[in-house]
Order: sequence, then structure tokens, then C-alpha cells
Amino acid sequence: MHDHSASLVPCPFARRLRLGVMRFRISGSVLSGPRVRLNFEPNRIQCVCSILTHSPLFLDMTKRCSGSSSTDTLPRGGYTRSLVDGAGSAKNPEPVPRKSERATWRRRLLIGTLGVLVLAAALWFGIPWIRLTLNTVSTDDAYVNGHVTFVAARVSGQVSRVLVDDNNRVRKGDVLVELDKEPYEDAVAVKRAAVETAKADLQAATAAARGLEAQARGLRFKLQYAIEDVQNRAALLHARVAALDKSNATLKLAEADFARAEQLVPSATISRQEYDRRKAALAEAQAEVAQAMADVHQIRFSLGLPAKPKSGDLSEVPPDLDQTFSSVREAQAALIQTAAQLGVVHSYKQLPTEMVEEFERLDHGDVDRALAGLTAHAPAVMQAQAKLESASRDLVQAELDLRYCDIVAEIDGVVTRRNVNPGNDVQVGQSLMAIRSLSEIWVDANFKETQLRDLRIGQPVDLYVDMYGGRHIFKGRISGFTQGTGSTLAVLPPENATGNFVKVVQRLPVRIELHDYDPDKSPLFIGTSVVPYVYMNRPLTGPDAGKFLQAYVPQSPSSSAARSPAAVEK
Repeated sequence: MHDHSASLVPCPFARRLRLGVMRFRISGSVLSGPRVRLNFEPNRIQCVCSILTHSPLFLDMTKRCSGSSSTDTLPRGGYTRSLVDGAGSAKNPEPVPRKSERATWRRRLLIGTLGVLVLAAALWFGIPWIRLTLNTVSTDDAYVNGHVTFVAARVSGQVSRVLVDDNNRVRKGDVLVELDKEPYEDAVAVKRAAVETAKADLQAATAAARGLEAQARGLRFKLQYAIEDVQNRAALLHARVAALDKSNATLKLAEADFARAEQLVPSATISRQEYDRRKAALAEAQAEVAQAMADVHQIRFSLGLPAKPKSGDLSEVPPDLDQTFSSVREAQAALIQTAAQLGVVHSYKQLPTEMVEEFERLDHGDVDRALAGLTAHAPAVMQAQAKLESASRDLVQAELDLRYCDIVAEIDGVVTRRNVNPGNDVQVGQSLMAIRSLSEIWVDANFKETQLRDLRIGQPVDLYVDMYGGRHIFKGRISGFTQGTGSTLAVLPPENATGNFVKVVQRLPVRIELHDYDPDKSPLFIGTSVVPYVYMNRPLTGPDAGKFLQAYVPQSPSSSAARSPAAVEK
């Protein structure tokens, strides 16, 4: 046995064994067997080194390391070690040269270079990150959102064709689904026939109204004639009464002449012939009085007056006889009836002369033009016009239903959630598919309530979308704040007033609108995750900049009417 402790000297190989764990497969006549694990305990390392230094493998490795030189200057004063041959006899100690100094220097240079590079990288990336953190507000609870339009059937029917499928891009006005049009084409034909019938009824009503117009014109003159006739009869009565008075005077004269002649006949003062003449004149005067009285009674009877008035004055006539006479009232009633058919309502308490004067005042005295204007407003004409308008509206609705058989896209976008196929029977309002808008896209960022202090409308935002990584940065600005946190807008909001309360930091949805967004180059998909960075120190842009709430903008009715389909059609 060799004294391993006597030949144990420091060597580079032993130092390497102390630095780490190595595995050797030892072969040869001295050591053979399984692998030997070397640990860091000094005693074990010394024991293993004493064994390995006597093995041929160790001697061969030592020769390869030392080369032709027999001395090796150690870095710190050096150690000399004895080499042992394979038989165990010690040879003369020779210095073994070492190359670890150069390797150590290279290793230290490499480590220093790496350290400098790591420090430079930390400064290069760390300073911008620190500046970004101090000047921005960010959250990872953000996602892309946009408008979705649900396409529904506006009329019921059977689907004949479906022209699009999921993920197809469509433009506003493109036909998506076609329904069977035959029932609606028949309905249009029926409604068009009803319109033609209503037009004919309107023409007939207009003709009847013009007939009533002529009748009213005649009745108006008839009423005026009745009034004038009563007035003429009253004047004739006065004339007849005057004639009666004249006849009475003539009769009195004839009576006096006959009385004198009767007294003078016995004395033969006058001739018998004169006596007969005066007697005949008396009879004639009596006949004239009787005739005049009969004429007066006739006129009074024609005026509806008694033959002998209580006052005894045969010429007495009521002052309103021309307004209350039967013929005048009859003409007035006929005119009221005809005027009512033309849409002009009069009261029976109105005097006939007032009615005539009212007709004369129509359209500045032009009765013909006034009556022609009444024709258009006659009830029958207006009723026929209403029926025509109703039939026209029904025709328009039937044409609309026919046009609604072609279900078109209302916005530009992409088709999603298609659930209709040819042959399906659809009902009014049934959802057929949805269209996601490509242009009306925004980002909903749910910031913590502790982050809202420095946020305002108009602040610029950099948007990093996960699907693009850092290759593309979208630009945007804050456009508004939702008036309520996510928990308050939930279906079942929390009841903090009951039970145990645990404070949870709330999040408020903030809308971020995109700038210069082009869906053809870099499309965004609804629901994808976004990391927004809001710059607090950059200038604010856009309307309502620097505010929490948007300003009130009144909506004019004309703008809303202009967007309606009916207004567009008109």
C-alpha cells in the first residue's frame, strides 16, 4: 500500500474537484467499477485525490495537462507536486505549468462584459418604462367593442334564398335573404285595383258635388225671388187698398148724385135720362168697390193675412212678412239642405235675407267662385278623397311588404350568427343573423376607481392589442365615461346594505374611440383584449376635452326624420 497522505499535494485537478461535482468513469487495473460522485467535503476530496493520483489514468491526464514542461508556476507562489508512476514509486518533483490564469482572466472579462451589457440593457429599457409608468394610466381589463345590428324579417313568409354565410363581408344595401314574393305581388295588384276604384268614386262624388253646387245656386236665387215676391205682394196690397179707397170715394159721389137726381125727378128738374145715368153710375161704383174689396182680400189671402184685420186697416202687413212667409221659408229650407251637402252649415234661426247677404259676401261677392270653392270641401268629395288616400296608403304598404321580401343589410360589416336556411318559415321580427360593424369600433377599458382621478375626455391613448403584440400600436382618445360601475349595471347588483360588507375596488367602463382606424389594413375583432396607455401630460383633443361628461347636443326632429326609411322613400 502506498501512503496516500505523503504523496498528497495541491494540484490543478484537485482544485477543480473542489469547485464542483464531476462524474468520472474510472477504468484500468487500479480502479474499476461504477461511477464515483465527488462531493465538496474537504476530507472526501483529499481521499479521492490520493487514490486518483496513483492511477494510470491520472498520470496520463497529468502528462497531457503539463505537456513537456515539468514545472508549473502557480498563480499565487505555486506549489510543486510529485508524480507517481504506475508502480507507486515517487519520481523527482517537476514543476507543472498552468494555463488557468488566462482562462480565469477571460472568464472575468466575459462576466464583466455581460454585467455591463445587462446594466446597459436595464438602463435602456428601464428608463422609458419608468417614464411610461409615471406619465400614463393603464389597465389590462380592456377589450374591443362595437355595434351589432340584428337582421330580422319585417314580413312573414317562406325563405327562398340565403345569399350570405357567416364571416361574409357585406355592404349597406346588399341583399341577404329573399322571401317568396308571389303572395305579396298579388296583394299589390289587389290594392292597386282598390286605388283605381277610389279614384272613380272621387270623380263621381265631385260630379255630384258640382250638381249640388248648381242646385244651391238655383235655390239661392229662388229664396231671393220668394222674398221679393212677398215684398211685391205687400206693395200690391197697398195698391189694391188705395184702389178700394178710390172706389169708395167714387161710390159716395155716385150715391150723392143719385140722391139729388132722385129728388129732382118728380119736379122734372132733370130728365129721366139723367136719372137713369146717375143710377147706372151708382151701380157701377158699387160694383167697383166690391171688385176692389175682392182684390184686397185676394192679396191678403195670398200673403196669409186675414180678410179683415183687427185694426180695420186692410193695408196693414207685418214687418217681417218677407222673412216668415211660407214660400220664403220653403226656399230657405231647400237652400240649407243643399248647402249642408256642400259642407256649409246654416241655422234655421238665421233670417233669409241674412243668408242671401252671406252668399253675396262669399269670395267678395263672386257667388260662382265661392260655390266652386265649396265643391272641393263637400263632405262626399272629402269622403271619396279619404277613401282614395286610404287605398293609396294600402297600396304603398303592400309595395313596402313586397320590397321587404328582400332583406338587406342596414350597415357595412361582417355577417355572424346566421340561423336561417332556404325553406324556413319566418315571422315578423324573427332574428335571422347579425352584422358586426367594421367602422363603428371602440375600446371599453375598465379602469379602477383609484385610476380615474387624472382621466379626462380627450386624453390621447396608445392601444396595444394582444393579437398584434407590439407590432402595431393603435391611436385613440377618451370619448366618455359610463355613468355607473360594472357592478351597478349587472343583472343582479350587489346589496351592500345587507350582510357583511367587504370593500372591493370598483371598475368604471371608459370608452376610447380610435383614430385613423382602417379595418382593411389592421382589423380589430370584437372581444379581443387590449392594454391601453392613457397619457396624462399630453395635449387634449376633440370635443368636450378636459371634461368628465359630454355636453348636451339637442337632436332636431328633421335629422331624425331624415334617417327614417319613410322619409328616405319620400
